[in-house]
Amino acid sequence: MAYTLQQLSDFEDIRTVKHRYYRGIDTADEALLSTLFTDDVTVEYRGGGYLVRLAGREAMIDFLMNSFNADSVAVHQGHMPDITLIGDDEAEGIWYLDDVFISLERKDVTTGSAIYRDRYRRVDGKWKIANTEYDRITEVVQPLRDDMNITVHHLAKVGRKAHERGDISHLITWFNEAA
Repeated sequence: MAYTLQQLSDFEDIRTVKHRYYRGIDTADEALLSTLFTDDVTVEYRGGGYLVRLAGREAMIDFLMNSFNADSVAVHQGHMPDITLIGDDEAEGIWYLDDVFISLERKDVTTGSAIYRDRYRRVDGKWKIANTEYDRITEVVQPLRDDMNITVHHLAKVGRKAHERGDISHLITWFNEAA
């Protein structure tokens, strides 16, 4: 199948939205993140020890800004996009995720991978994330060793400090699951 120039442009715009999502999380860029989601975005993240469910752009931004805060270190790498246009203004995407999350409060390091399944919608000429969800493929949680030296910690400078954070516990269900 040959793609039109518009379809190729749409694929690139959708990839850019997802790349900005990952960068926005890792840099606590609230202004950037607020441009990436539809007003009615829905979310479900299914991890080894947690389930996150929420609806609405404001809830999503609040969740992200409170999760990726000054007491965390994070890196998210999304790759291998598989994007399907399902209409002029709708698309679906599947992405692999490799990530590291260090919680300085819990003193643990989570490394893992997941498969994201997204839906995108063009709103006022711009592609946005309308639904995002993932299922973990691997997830390893280890204690943060005392001898680990974090020499760069960007979120410490730009992320919400403890006194600035809100309660997002109603969005997260924690549980223990055997591997």
